[in-house]
Amino acid sequence: MIYTDKKLAQLVIEYCAAYGVEHVIISPGSRNAPFTVGFTNHPKFTCYSVVDERSAAFFALGIAQQLRKPTAVVCTSGSALLNYYPAVAEAFYSDIPLVIISADRPKHLIDIGDGQTIRQEHVFHNHSLFNANLTDNEESAESNRKLLSEALKMVNTWKGPVHINVPFDEPMYGVIDNILIDKPNSYTTDYQLNIEGLSAFAELWNTASKKMILVGSHYPDKKLENQLAAFINDDSVLVLTETTSNLHHAKFINSIDKLIFPLTDEVCESFKPDILITLGGMVVSKKIKQILRKFQPNHHWHIDFKTSLDTYHCLTKHFKIHPTDFFSEFLNHTKKVDSNYQKAWLSIKSDRNSNHQKYLENISFSDLKVFDTIFESLPNGIKLQLGNSTVIRYSQLFDLKSSIEVYCNRGTSGIDGCTSTAIGAASVSDAQTVFISGDISFFYDSNALWNKYIKTNFRIILINNNGGNIFRFIPGPDSTNALVFFEAPHSLTAEQLCKMHHVEYSSVADEQELEDQLKTFYDGDRPKLLEIFTPSEYDSEVLKKYFRSL
Repeated sequence: MIYTDKKLAQLVIEYCAAYGVEHVIISPGSRNAPFTVGFTNHPKFTCYSVVDERSAAFFALGIAQQLRKPTAVVCTSGSALLNYYPAVAEAFYSDIPLVIISADRPKHLIDIGDGQTIRQEHVFHNHSLFNANLTDNEESAESNRKLLSEALKMVNTWKGPVHINVPFDEPMYGVIDNILIDKPNSYTTDYQLNIEGLSAFAELWNTASKKMILVGSHYPDKKLENQLAAFINDDSVLVLTETTSNLHHAKFINSIDKLIFPLTDEVCESFKPDILITLGGMVVSKKIKQILRKFQPNHHWHIDFKTSLDTYHCLTKHFKIHPTDFFSEFLNHTKKVDSNYQKAWLSIKSDRNSNHQKYLENISFSDLKVFDTIFESLPNGIKLQLGNSTVIRYSQLFDLKSSIEVYCNRGTSGIDGCTSTAIGAASVSDAQTVFISGDISFFYDSNALWNKYIKTNFRIILINNNGGNIFRFIPGPDSTNALVFFEAPHSLTAEQLCKMHHVEYSSVADEQELEDQLKTFYDGDRPKLLEIFTPSEYDSEVLKKYFRSL
């Protein structure tokens, strides 16, 4: 076996191996040569070469999202590291374990005019769990081990990004056939279950006639789904989920905006729960945030092992525990309460669904019609990756098949790396991955296609309405004289990008063409992109009328 001759690089690599890192994304460079040599020659790692560091970090994030294991990105010194920041922030707010490993110049070369040199230490301080700044000398050997151990324990336990900054002096390309360090012991998790004092909270729960459980983004979890289904047997409980919650039940309110968008203040008062339980990550619906902030519950309990989210400005209790562990115990303390709360809102849900269907049957070709057609066409059992902005919002209006897993970068809700994330996620999944994107998001991250690891069954559906059409729908932008700067209108198409990157391309511009293309789109042994051109001047009015029709 070939090793780098840099002891510090060997130490980082062996700690990564001991603490569960299996996938390493490397961007080309010189200063990180010891890592490139070491990781690529180590039997425990699958290595990828992705040139664009921003894309590389989101590609790694997609892998970590699917495997739920720490995934590493490695770059050279200088501005290369800063390109990781969007993905670092997303990992921080989405609880995704990401290990950022940066090669650096030695300290005596910082700020003296040496090339490709910036202040790299603590650069991600505001959006990372831990920063390990190593030192390349024998006196720091024990300190380096402690820093690496702490960083990699954090990424495994708390799920999020950690930064390991490693200075190397020249020369950097030396190789040897033996290891120079003592290998660390393998890491084991140590999760402590602590859930005391539930009886007092159960007493509150058992006397309240209006209780709401609201779930944000969440991995598919059958145990949690079954637990929440048990709560639905209580007529005083309403369960609200979203597409990204990956939870399904006939009595769950799974299209929140469809239910609440038309509500008046008077009706919102009756919707307000006495007790609100929240879990999971970010909630897409802006409307539910507005309502629960204005009509606050008497008690808000948030359940999360790591983070306390006071989204509605009325948090009264943070249960620091995994939700399934909480509900396993809490269910034993609950009693059914006579109430009309659930029945009344499920009746409204039924009316909304009926109006939804009637409206869709009578509209012409538009974004809303396109999403309806696409979601009907999706094969069972796929992994669905959604772009941000309009795509994720439209998806909340539809009932997706329960066999489909749904993911989106909602930690920061950015458009900057959605394609790269989807490609990374697909690279480690046996199931087919379908990615739906808006045009601005797709073109912004077009370097995502500069990637030799795109699977042959990967599919992109690009909805091109020639700009950021969300700014025609949300209140404000169209009342200014600067709409062109909000929307960023364009006349771009993905055809030449697909040709350059060997992705099979097709396009449609009406409903019949779309239906015909979707019949065979998911088949075949080449990556494919379907570009759907929709009328931007018509789309926003269709959506506004939709909400009025509910």
